[in-house]
Formats: sequence, C-alpha cells, structure tokens
Amino acid sequence: MTSYWTGERVRLRAVEPEDGGLFARLTAEEERLGDLLNPPKSAEGWQAFAREKAGADPSEDSYQLVIESVADGAAVGAIGVYRADPRSGWFEYGITVAEEHRRKGYAGEAVRLVLRHQFEERRCHKATARVFGHNTPSLALQGAIGFTEEGRLGRHVFVRGRHVDVVLFALFAEEFYAKYGEPGEF
Repeated sequence: MTSYWTGERVRLRAVEPEDGGLFARLTAEEERLGDLLNPPKSAEGWQAFAREKAGADPSEDSYQLVIESVADGAAVGAIGVYRADPRSGWFEYGITVAEEHRRKGYAGEAVRLVLRHQFEERRCHKATARVFGHNTPSLALQGAIGFTEEGRLGRHVFVRGRHVDVVLFALFAEEFYAKYGEPGEF
C-alpha cells in the first residue's frame, strides 16, 4: 500500500470541480439498472454538484470520494458516507462503479478502504448499507465483504411504476477486523 487511501487496484481521491461528467454518467447507468429516477440535470447542474462536493469539508461526517484505477488513473466510480451518527457510532455508505469497470474488484476494495477509515479513524463500530432487493450484484457485494442482512423493508420504495424492497445490511467493526486484520494490519 502506497497511501492510506490506495489499495492494490484503487485509489480514493477527493471530488474535483471537473468531475461533473463522471457523476452524470454514473447516475445515468444507475437509472438503467433500476435506481431512483429524477428529472434530468443539465451539464452545468452536474458541474455545480461536483463543485459543491469539491468544496466540502473533508472532516465532515458525510463525504463523497471518486474511485480511480491504480493501473491507469481512470475514474471508475464513486463512494461515500451518506448518513452518520457519530454519537451512536454508525454510518451508512453507498457506492457506484461505471459499467465497464464492474467485476474487477474495484468496488470491494474501495468499500474496505472506507470501512477501515470509519472504524479506525472515526471510531465507528457499525457500518450499514441499503440495497434495492432487485440489485443482485450489490446484494452479492455486501455478502462478499462480510455484511449480514439485518432486515428487509417490503415494497418500500417506488421505482418505475412499482414498489420494490430495500434490504438493510450491517457489518460491525469486530467482524471487519476478524476478516481483514486488526487496525494497522489492513
């Protein structure tokens, strides 16, 4: 490992103002996979979104990062902590990887880097994730990382004319360390 934010396959970096096109593309791909549909955003809207994220305080409890390939520096996705309760010690993360970069180990490694940071540096004890019940690849990813299903919210979200389930996942710090090594050993 060359940096705290770099693994074998990916490097996590801050969002830059010019990343608007990346987020537009990732959102369009997620919509095709059955994610929530929102009205289209202009190119300027995506640039404003990226500028906002680029200017965000990195010490805040919620943050977003770009996932880059170590091999060629290409931006392959995004990951973030979207909800956090520092008092209770839990957080929720989300990730998306561009279609042409899926199934290459990028997502799993990026998630492990964020989990390690949240457990070791933010003193969290529990990571959570919410996944649509029809998103088979994301459901499998959670299990491969070590998350366990905590519950299912039946017909909880309305997407494309129908209600879909949301599956709730959790991973505790001690489970993470048992699978990936104690702090400092990752």
